[in-house]
Amino acid sequence: MNVTERVIVEQFPFWNAALTQPLPGIGSANVVVVGCGTSYYLAQIVASAFNLNGKRAIAVPGGEWARRPEAYLAHYQDALVIALSRSGESTETVEAVQASRVRGLKSIGITCEAESSLAKCSDQVVFAPTHPAEGIVMSSSASLMLLLGLRLAGATVDASVAALAEHAMKALDRQVSTSVLSRSHFVYLGGGAYYGLASEGALKLQEMSLTYTQVFHPMEYRHGPISLVDDKTCVVLIYSPQTRDEEAKLYAELKEKGAFVIGIGGPGDLYVDVAQHELDRSLTILPALQLFGERLAQHKGLDSTAPRHLTKVVRLS
Repeated sequence: MNVTERVIVEQFPFWNAALTQPLPGIGSANVVVVGCGTSYYLAQIVASAFNLNGKRAIAVPGGEWARRPEAYLAHYQDALVIALSRSGESTETVEAVQASRVRGLKSIGITCEAESSLAKCSDQVVFAPTHPAEGIVMSSSASLMLLLGLRLAGATVDASVAALAEHAMKALDRQVSTSVLSRSHFVYLGGGAYYGLASEGALKLQEMSLTYTQVFHPMEYRHGPISLVDDKTCVVLIYSPQTRDEEAKLYAELKEKGAFVIGIGGPGDLYVDVAQHELDRSLTILPALQLFGERLAQHKGLDSTAPRHLTKVVRLS
């Protein structure tokens, strides 16, 4: 078991601090959630949770919000900015908060480093320490920041979520076989609140195993991209409870065309049951996607502790 795998499977006790971390109030402002890479995909999930709880929110990459906020929100002058960064040192995310301050906007930083640049320039900070052995690949830290972001969005997240997430992770891992890992075309599908989750799953597979991945909303996949499906395709289909029946029909169509489908929360050639229908459902699924990326890296003989071209903190000089 390498360090990456160890951090993934040992992350759950670290969730306790995030479950009890005091949170600042959000108020009535529109919410802009920013981040880079994994943190941006987490921002998409968090923004969806805000919207589903009746509060207008949008996710924007940190560099984009720093440079051209008007392209994403017409009247951004009353927005509250929530910024996610594991290290608190990602250049564009820190710039996004600094630029927001210049524009007169308040900010909340979500980070795993309490003394970071992000923590120092944010008006308020929400912090939870991650697994000390975590390397370049974000796993424990991603789960922690998602947990904190969901709580800020008003989601009810209780102590049972860690056991449910560990159960889902182990359920997927037990079923993964060489025939699945030998596929060469990987597609992640998720709609609504799960599009950001699908994007993060795809990113994990891509950076850990150096495998090209694609991400689509489930029904959008039928409008052109499905032309690439064959017996080398593996589709990770994250079901939405509200659209489970139509997504099950998509599974049947993909299977007919030769794809192997991992069904998370719905039918698939490999099936992982996810009982929750609440806003913490993404958190329950995330560790399973992390470990799946590590299994493909191992299958390909790659060291996920040193992904090609990547560093633990992305800084622009």
